[in-house]
Amino acid sequence: MTLPASVLQGVESALEAASGKGVSISGTAPLGGGCINPSAKLEADTGEHYFLKWNPASPPEMFQAEADGLGALAGPGALRIPEILGRGGMGTPVEPGWLLLEFIPRGHPGPDYGARLGEGLAELHASALTTPDPGEGAPYGWSQDNFIGSLPQENDPSDDWITFWRERRLNPQLRLARDRGHFTGRSGQVLDRLLARLEEVMAGSRAEGPALLHGDLWSGNFYAGPNGEPVLIDPAVYRGAGEVDLAMMELFGSFPRGFREGYGSRRKLAPEYDAFRRDLYQLYYLLVHVNLFGGSYVSGSLAAAESALRGA
Repeated sequence: MTLPASVLQGVESALEAASGKGVSISGTAPLGGGCINPSAKLEADTGEHYFLKWNPASPPEMFQAEADGLGALAGPGALRIPEILGRGGMGTPVEPGWLLLEFIPRGHPGPDYGARLGEGLAELHASALTTPDPGEGAPYGWSQDNFIGSLPQENDPSDDWITFWRERRLNPQLRLARDRGHFTGRSGQVLDRLLARLEEVMAGSRAEGPALLHGDLWSGNFYAGPNGEPVLIDPAVYRGAGEVDLAMMELFGSFPRGFREGYGSRRKLAPEYDAFRRDLYQLYYLLVHVNLFGGSYVSGSLAAAESALRGA
């Protein structure tokens, strides 16, 4: 596997700056799992291994936003997060954007893996009030926009969680989906009804208070490290309701064994989560999938909206 010349030069310069001595990349091996950026395991002439991702067409802000999110998640020390070693590039064919991280090998989950993940995520969520302010002193949102997959994710801070969920999450994705021809018929009106009744549907959701969210916590973005410890990657960080991360974990799978008990031992879940708020929060990610992958996610989006309305 051959790296773009500007990326290789940038990576070696970053490693030299970090170590204080010249470092050469002696080997590269492609890694799968990502649907947006090429990625590789790098081997240096020192014998050390590193993780690299790059993209010749990404917005310049994409890897900066990811590095910002990784730094925020690492701050509380609740779960293992890859160390940021360097980034650069302009997101062009000549100078692809790139991000260099600590390489954390995949291991095998131990019997307490799910519980440790649950406890750590609850601790991460609870750290919101001690994490650096996201901007303007507002409890929800973040100091900068970032990305959900390859789509922009708006994070303008808000004093109100329900307003934030409507104006920064559901409305932008619904507008984009309708611009692309989805949800324009009678069946799509359920989304308008949900938005009109959102204050009622989300009644009580403010009680949880803000949590520091990973923001894109599907099963591909957490795994067991070499000692069986939970590792988080690829965040879309902001402050919001902790239930959002849990809803994403359950969207295409289920919690690891022991997770719910571990999370619940540190941070209680309201009964409304199982009753209907899981569907409400999953709706955002389903709309994102409509916009990224097309109409196969339309029916799931409509079903989630119907379920949220029925439960309220």
